[in-house]
This record gives sequence, structure tokens and C-alpha cells, in this order.
Amino acid sequence: TSNCRKDDDIEEGDLPEHKRSPPPIDFSKIDASKPEDLLKMSKKGRTLMVFATVSGNPTEKETEEVTSLWQGSLFNANFDVQRFVVGSNRAIFMLRDGGYAWEIKDFLVAQDRCEDVTVEGQVYPGKAAKKDAKGHEQNETKKKGDKKAANRANKSKQEL
Repeated sequence: TSNCRKDDDIEEGDLPEHKRSPPPIDFSKIDASKPEDLLKMSKKGRTLMVFATVSGNPTEKETEEVTSLWQGSLFNANFDVQRFVVGSNRAIFMLRDGGYAWEIKDFLVAQDRCEDVTVEGQVYPGKAAKKDAKGHEQNETKKKGDKKAANRANKSKQEL
């Protein structure tokens, strides 16, 4: 027998994230009426990306400045986020612990220049979300086909 350590002796924390076992989820602490709680628990300890759109047709430099202020505020609130500007009006906030994604989303959507925030494919309108004539929040990034699909889903529900 050899004395060298086998690969499976590596400490869990030293493994790359995708090989680590996810933290156990305590279902007794989850409110079934809040699906976000389940998502928060399942993302705890995982890297997660939150996308933010800056309103007002900004230049990339403007987006850099605005999102830098947001990052600073988050940092002051003890949220360790990395920020990457990915277009003239979009930025990605990378979180080491995805469990905080929804608190960060709540902060971002309350910012004056925030048009929308996307977490796990779910779009949340921000304070600067475009409103149509009727005062309803409207999101340009939504595809027209979504409405048709929703209508089809509603019709099939009615048929049941």
C-alpha cells in the first residue's frame, strides 16, 4: 500500500464548485408560498450572476459609473460582488454566494437608473422601468411570442 493521498481525500472546500455537494436544504425553514425561498436555499454557497440594465440609453462609460456606485453601495452593505459591464446599458454582478441574489436584486430595482434586473432568468422591473400609456410596466426585452404562449396556456386552463 502506498502512502500517497487519493483524489477522494481532497477537502470538500478545495474542490471546484461543480464537484462540491450542495449544502443540505432544510425544508422545515421553507415557506411553500414563497418559491423564492426555495431558490435562495438552493443557490446558497453557489456563484450566481445577476444582470442589471441601466435606463436612459447610457454610454458604456455612463453604465460603468452608475453600476460602480451600485457596487460601492452593495460593498458597504457587506455584499462582495464583482461587476462586469457587458454592453452600453448592461452589467453583470457576480455573487460568490447566490443565496444573497434576491437581497441584491431588491437593492438594484430600487435604484433610480435601474430599468430591470434578471436573476435566474426571472426579470424584475426596476424603478426606471418603462411604463406604457396605461401606466403598466413594460419590458422591451420580453418577446412578443410570450403573450401568445401565455394566452394559449390560459385557454388550455379554461378548457380543463
